[in-house]
Amino acid sequence: MKKTVLILISVLVLSSGFKLENRVDTNSRIKAVFILNFTKLIEWPKSYRVGEFVVGVVGETPLYPELTKMAKVKKVANQSLTIKHFKTTAEIEKCHILYVTKTKSNEITNVIKKVKSNSTLIVTEQQGLTKKGAGINFIVQNNRQKFELNKTNIEKYKLKVSSNLEALAITTK
Repeated sequence: MKKTVLILISVLVLSSGFKLENRVDTNSRIKAVFILNFTKLIEWPKSYRVGEFVVGVVGETPLYPELTKMAKVKKVANQSLTIKHFKTTAEIEKCHILYVTKTKSNEITNVIKKVKSNSTLIVTEQQGLTKKGAGINFIVQNNRQKFELNKTNIEKYKLKVSSNLEALAITTK
């Protein structure tokens, strides 16, 4: 009887959508590490190398808490790392890197309009967005997290791409 009750409770808890507090989204953690490594392989204009280094996230994603955790212990060169969350594209402010979630991918034109006068690296996760203006796009290839890079789009924002980053990427035009 005790065993049956324990099994029933376990099934109810698991099927109720109960989430463990410290659950790790591995894919989001990998993307967060990639994004922090991009900061080492892309050069921003001199005026962007003072103050806080800002990574913005537009839309809802488990990536945001992962980046927030990392920002507590990481720096970008001599700059403190700040993570900002924007629920809509209208809220977007000046960022060094702007991550556009899959749910906001259809608003890429609005994103580009918002950041076009800034030196912002646009990072996405929807197939084909490097052809529509994103600089880097996350993809999964052979069950591995990879990224596409459109150097032309990145250079439009006065950013310089390291040859090491190009070597790691799947380049698109």
